[in-house]
Amino acid sequence: MSITPETANQHKNDPAVVCCLTQEGTIISPADLEDPAIFPDLEESGLLTIPENVLTIGQVLGKKLVKTVDALTPITPDMIEGGMEEETKPEVIKGNGVAEEEAVSNAIGKGNVIRIHIEEGKGINLEIPAIVTTATAVEPAARPEEEFRKEEKIEDRVKRTLLMREFDVKEVRLGDETSFENGILTIRKTLAEDALKADPLAKKMEIDIITPDNKNVFTNTIMDVIPIATKVEGAIGEGITHVLSGAVVILTGVDESGIQVHEFGSCEGIIGEKVRFGRPGCPDENDIMIRIHVTIQAGTGMERRGPYAAHKVCDAVIQEIREVLKKKDPSEAARVIEYKDVERVGRPRVVIVKEIMGQGAMHDNVILPKEPAGVLGGRPNVDLGNIPVVLSPNEVRDGGIHALTCIGPASKENTRHYFREPLVNLVAEDEEVNLVGVVFVGSPQVNEEKFYVSERLGALIEAMGVDGAIVTTEGFGNNHIDFASHIEQIGKRGIPVVGVTYAAYQGQLIVGNKYMDAMVELNKDPNGMESEILGDNTLTREDAERALAMLKAKMAGVEIKPAPKKWDQSVIEKNQELIRNAKK
Repeated sequence: MSITPETANQHKNDPAVVCCLTQEGTIISPADLEDPAIFPDLEESGLLTIPENVLTIGQVLGKKLVKTVDALTPITPDMIEGGMEEETKPEVIKGNGVAEEEAVSNAIGKGNVIRIHIEEGKGINLEIPAIVTTATAVEPAARPEEEFRKEEKIEDRVKRTLLMREFDVKEVRLGDETSFENGILTIRKTLAEDALKADPLAKKMEIDIITPDNKNVFTNTIMDVIPIATKVEGAIGEGITHVLSGAVVILTGVDESGIQVHEFGSCEGIIGEKVRFGRPGCPDENDIMIRIHVTIQAGTGMERRGPYAAHKVCDAVIQEIREVLKKKDPSEAARVIEYKDVERVGRPRVVIVKEIMGQGAMHDNVILPKEPAGVLGGRPNVDLGNIPVVLSPNEVRDGGIHALTCIGPASKENTRHYFREPLVNLVAEDEEVNLVGVVFVGSPQVNEEKFYVSERLGALIEAMGVDGAIVTTEGFGNNHIDFASHIEQIGKRGIPVVGVTYAAYQGQLIVGNKYMDAMVELNKDPNGMESEILGDNTLTREDAERALAMLKAKMAGVEIKPAPKKWDQSVIEKNQELIRNAKK
């Protein structure tokens, strides 16, 4: 299959192979060449062998063939009129680098400098700073031009500040009234019955405590992991928030027939074996788990209202704890963390796009509730038509998203994941980029609605005037249609874009486009499967570092290397090692 001039330009450094019988005297054009994208399949089948002295597409275009060659013949110097003289290439001074081998072939240099020496003119020396930097904060190389900018002072602008006071929990009990004193959280026993008033579809509730040393207990499938936090001052994203540290709520659910409330994949079983402890959305190893198990009306588990009812009654329990937490003396806080929404003046403007489920049924999320990670007062993205909604980084970190989605547990981003979202935290902290916002966009069920929402996303990103974007999605399958479209809508507007998703073996992409040339794989299962372990294939800090490194490389114009034809976990491991080495 011949290629177009556009494809030839994209693959100018790839081997030149004729697509069909080509006669002596032919002036080689893109129409005479095979698409490099199918070379791996041709080599695997034995139809193509590429020699070491093969010429590149860029080298052969416009050159004359001196002999007739058969289809799928690599072009070598002896086939070209006059041969090919060895090109003189300038010496490149390289710094230490990182590369995402899934997509980026070149290193992201640390403090690269291009030096030009001119003999005439009394020995003029010029030093030009390279624009490519690493994803992690490193000490920059000396920049002579700064000598001319001493009077130019650019200050970052803090748009809003969020203070989080963390109170350590040492023990959790069930008792006569809800209280929190001396590190001991007591939950009122009768709250399990009273909370059911929040929704008539919730028929029964049980509350028990799972301690870190007793994980060998059976649990029904985990619908959500929810932090306990409350606003003391200000709205979501600013002011003061009190948070319990060392204890989280685990929401599980079945309907009256005993059917697990889930869709694809369920993580019921021994909790110590079914949770990837320590992941952003999971309990940590030493967390006390407050398990709230809700039984909902028979037959409503696959409807939107059933899981929503379970979340509402669970939130009623948490709200009583929040009311106690609000009154804690600030002096009792074990830690105070300050988060700032900062406009980093003069740095590349970057946006994070997080695609969330919005197909209805049990696929929904609540945006900006009144309380951190709460339910009441928020707007389900399905009710909003799944259109893009912009949150500040602080709004995300302050529990601005409550996850209702009951997808496969391994790739599910639950409420605690958004509360500790590693990509948002990394990009917000990075002083080399200016994170302008986090866009949440729902994934509708119908294709027509998917593309409508995606087009609105593209228009929004264009209006934001960003220099780069990272698009993430949880789960796999149906939502990959939107995922690919989001990347296309952003990319075709000339904005560098990186995609982040779970695909591997089981969730491999079934759609694609030319803008999906920079992708980060989230799989961590050895077999590339939905492992039915909570949080197993979700986005971690290391994944975030790879994504940001790739975006920086793409914004700087670094050449992109095609991803391997098939999923290979060793590629990801090599990339991660490169990132770790770049930090040293």
